[in-house]
Amino acid sequence: MTDEATWDVLPGLEEPARDDPELDAVAARLLQLDPDGKRFADAVRRTFDMLLDGQHTGRFQWQQLHKTEKTHCGTLIEINLQREFGFADGADLDYEICGVDVDCKYSQDIWKWMIPPEAVGKICLVMWANDNEGIFSAGLARMMPEFLNSGDNRDSKKTLRASHRSAVRWLFDQAPLQENVLLRLAEEDVTAIFAQRTGQRRVNELFRRAMRRRVSRTAVATAATQDDYMKRVRYNGGSRDQLRDEGIVILGDYRSHVDVARRLMLPEPGPGEFVSARLAKWQRRHGDRPRVMLEGQEWVLADEGDEPERAPKLPSTNRAE
Repeated sequence: MTDEATWDVLPGLEEPARDDPELDAVAARLLQLDPDGKRFADAVRRTFDMLLDGQHTGRFQWQQLHKTEKTHCGTLIEINLQREFGFADGADLDYEICGVDVDCKYSQDIWKWMIPPEAVGKICLVMWANDNEGIFSAGLARMMPEFLNSGDNRDSKKTLRASHRSAVRWLFDQAPLQENVLLRLAEEDVTAIFAQRTGQRRVNELFRRAMRRRVSRTAVATAATQDDYMKRVRYNGGSRDQLRDEGIVILGDYRSHVDVARRLMLPEPGPGEFVSARLAKWQRRHGDRPRVMLEGQEWVLADEGDEPERAPKLPSTNRAE
């Protein structure tokens, strides 16, 4: 980022957009706090998971929410961002950032942010996300009166004109959200998971059907629909024990487990994530396939030609930093 404003000429305006030192300062501060957008993404992910409440409802899709819950999403994102970054309350708007009042606006449909009268002429943090696609966007715009459509609702809220969309300075444009694995699986796989009659069997089926993918704790909780959902994963009776005879291991966010994933060239589980995979003892026919030493034996990722054999127990769990 440079010290100079980087606005383009906006369609529909005769003059270039004005320099905006306040917007520059807010943008620089947000990128300083979150250079890669991960903290923004975490706040969005947390909001979706709170609304879906899969642990108690079994829901995992936006379409399963009630209309009132969808309406509440913007407020929750505003709250979760404030908790994540510790923004002070603004004098008239949601936040104070670098001494500047900033309003937070979220829309499930991009470009459809509703701008209230008190935010006209002020800086807005505008956001959009799509859980099905696993992406979100966040940007800043000063909502000048001439950039906005006339309000035709009882609250006099306005929307950004299509001709002035370049007023938005994107901080993160279609950046990744933590994957909701239940939205990535085939319909037949999801049906098979939720057809199981107990929480333990549903969690087992989840790890069978989502092998070599990152599976979040939220997905596990949604499958289990029980308060003690983590018990359904662990050794001592959980999926790690029950799936061993099928050759399946379940790696967690521990340093030793992440190392196993790395050696096998699997996706590495991040905080609160799991990755399951079926293993086979290395044989000559496996060639130079990536392998890892577990319980004194070299193991590789199993393929269709490998018969199921009891999986090794995973190494001790020192949580990754």
